Amino acid sequence: MSETTRPMGAQAVKPPLGLALGSLLRADATALMRSGRTLLITLVLPIAILFITGSGRGRGAALGGGGFLVGLSITYGLMAAGLIGYPIMMARDRETGVFQRMRVTPAPAWTIPVSRLVVQLATSLAVSVVVMIVGGIKYHLTMSPGRWLAVVGVTVLGAAVCLAIGQAVVGLATTSGEVSAAGRVLFAVLIILGLVGSTGVLGGTLRAVAGWTPVGALTNMFAAATGSTPWGTDQWYGLIASAIYIAVCGTIGVRWFRWTVR
Repeated sequence: MSETTRPMGAQAVKPPLGLALGSLLRADATALMRSGRTLLITLVLPIAILFITGSGRGRGAALGGGGFLVGLSITYGLMAAGLIGYPIMMARDRETGVFQRMRVTPAPAWTIPVSRLVVQLATSLAVSVVVMIVGGIKYHLTMSPGRWLAVVGVTVLGAAVCLAIGQAVVGLATTSGEVSAAGRVLFAVLIILGLVGSTGVLGGTLRAVAGWTPVGALTNMFAAATGSTPWGTDQWYGLIASAIYIAVCGTIGVRWFRWTVR
């Protein structure tokens, strides 16, 4: 049986960029849909939070109204997906050699993480729409198309913030165990600081700090996007904080990311 050999010095023909990226997107979307734990974190958690925080007579109004609770639920989902689901998937693929095998394919190396991030962003956006529909029915919210676009914009921004933080965790931690532990601890700390701190029960200083946390920044912007509160200083601070998180954590995640555990 004859074997065709490539002349010395010849290079492999690279596929069109659109074909390579499209194949990665389909593969990553399929893998995400087959991950029961990731889907549970991404979809079930924000809907559960939506009903838990709003249960009880008058509790929804006491916490800031339906618009605030919808934004809070979406924020929970974004944080869980970005700090727990996404980093763990990346770390496990790194440990099992998936990235190492993908790097020897003709596809450019940068398309591998870009594909993962695009799929995560699309999933977060789809889940946020579902939460908005369910929350709108539960709390009788009526929003204009402009409000919907504002919520979509904050969702994309929030997903970028959480994924940037998750990418930093993957870059700084090595094993999947370390990534999982760091992501869960960071998730708990940010949720507590952002949610409890914003109520003012821990003092005025922590309340001011909470507005600069991812949870505090996103809930403030979601509240304005849904019309629960007007856009003001807190929202501008949240927007600035989000840009800082994306720039700093994204840089750390890219700079120190390792394709293998060695």
